[in-house]
Formats: sequence, C-alpha cells, structure tokens
Amino acid sequence: MRRFHLALGYASLVLGIVGIVLPVLPTTPFIILAAWCFARSNPALSERLYEHPRFGALLTTWRDQRAIPSRAKLYALLMLALSYTITVWLTRNAYLPFILAAIMGSVALYIVTRPSPREMAEEQEPSRD
Repeated sequence: MRRFHLALGYASLVLGIVGIVLPVLPTTPFIILAAWCFARSNPALSERLYEHPRFGALLTTWRDQRAIPSRAKLYALLMLALSYTITVWLTRNAYLPFILAAIMGSVALYIVTRPSPREMAEEQEPSRD
C-alpha cells in the first residue's frame, strides 16, 4: 500500500504542477491529494510540501481548519469560469456545456461554502476601539 500511495502522490504532484499552466486542470486538489498520499508513504516528502513557500500555507490551512483563503477562492472561481468559457467556445458537442456546468457548478458551490481561515477573518474584522 505504501508504494501505491507514493505513486499516487507523485502522479498528483505532477498533475498539480501541470495545472499551474493549464487553466482547465485544477492545481490545489492535486497538491492536497499529493500531501495526503505522501503523509502515508513518505512523511519527508509530505513535510517538504507543507514547507513549500507557495503551497505550504494553503496546505496547512486546509489541514488544520478545512478553510480556503478568500483570494484562493476568487482565483479558483475565475479559473473555473475561464475553463468553462474556453471549453464551450471550442466544442461543438450540444451536451458537453450542460455536463460541465453541472460539474463545475458543483465544484464552485463547494469552494464558496468552505470557510475562510480564522486568522484572515480576524484581520478583516473592523476595530471596535
């Protein structure tokens, strides 16, 4: 099982890295999956992801609070909309836009309903002094 988790972790990491440049492929879910797989197969690799300058804070926030920062939510929703628009524009299939709308709409709803991290929520509250 350790080898399976390690292989899945590497595959997820590669897909996450490819997702950085391809708007159709999500980055964050693959990086989260890679961290989870590495935690079960090679904790040192998992720790490297949690210490990464770009992904570390997001992964830690997700692990500890199951929260997504507002900026990451906005970016994810914009990328979903861009991906949907490009796909609908390029496809000739009559059913694909409806199938994608259901899938991407569900993903967007999930993203929007995740809480914001507590630290960020406390910083955004107006001062009561």
